[in-house]
Amino acid sequence: MIEDHAIHEALEAIWSARELDLRKIDSIREVSRIVFSGELVEALEEKELAVVRDSNLLLTPRGEDEARQVIRRHRLAERLLHDILNMEVEATEDSACEFEHFLADQVTESICTLLGHPRECPHGSPIPEGRCCREARQVVESLVVPVTQLSPGEEGRVAYLSSKSQSRLHKLMAFGIAPGMNIKVHQHYPTIVLECEHTQLAMEAEIAGDIQVWRSGKSGKD
Repeated sequence: MIEDHAIHEALEAIWSARELDLRKIDSIREVSRIVFSGELVEALEEKELAVVRDSNLLLTPRGEDEARQVIRRHRLAERLLHDILNMEVEATEDSACEFEHFLADQVTESICTLLGHPRECPHGSPIPEGRCCREARQVVESLVVPVTQLSPGEEGRVAYLSSKSQSRLHKLMAFGIAPGMNIKVHQHYPTIVLECEHTQLAMEAEIAGDIQVWRSGKSGKD
């Protein structure tokens, strides 16, 4: 009998392969970390999670929903291990595979909120949006927030850069901003002025909002 753990791994593999525009069973097998046996494919079909059509392995609507949740848990686990526990990106994959299976839906949403609703995992793959993201809830006070949420005089440490715009990311990197750097907000208006590694930088709030930081709790005031 195929265990739920294997089913979840298979759904994750199908989803990840589709992101690479791969749908053929043989292609999925080539890029997958697991063995796609005939028994596993049959189990997916019996559970109405996937179907085989013209040698393509496709998710059903039910499989799509379950795969989205599995991917979301996995990539949030990677983000948590990297951002909060400071694990190297390369080391998060295997640990996240184990960790994701213990995350209930409510815990997943709390982690997502804690991290400030990240859009991508440490490898740059998109994290499926959850209900907490859509509602922009702040049930748990975020430890990782956009630098624009810091008050003038408040300090933080850059966790990661998150933007759907490559040009904005390139601009931030051109400023020399990178994860691990200390950063301090000097002013919000008329432009955001930040101090990063003893250099003052002025930028638009929209661009600064792509800088995600750990709050230090220091206001810089007496």
